[in-house]
Amino acid sequence: MPLPLLASACLIAVTLGYAALCAGSPFGNCRKCRGMGHKLKTDRKGRIKRGKDCRRCDGHGKRIRIGRHLYNLWLHTYRDGTR
Repeated sequence: MPLPLLASACLIAVTLGYAALCAGSPFGNCRKCRGMGHKLKTDRKGRIKRGKDCRRCDGHGKRIRIGRHLYNLWLHTYRDGTR
């Protein structure tokens, strides 16, 4: 199998896999708080305490995936154009 054909097949497989992931699970964990919704901090004795809510995800711990966000933008543009 020639190298360009193999590279394009791998690229198509990765793209379809990411599209399936965005369709099946449109939300992923927040990158800043890693899905916790808040930061962990320690008190003076070294015990772990709950910190403030994450500002990026507003304490939900979830974010919308980039591919799903782009799909939502395309869908809203398409719907607005066909009305």
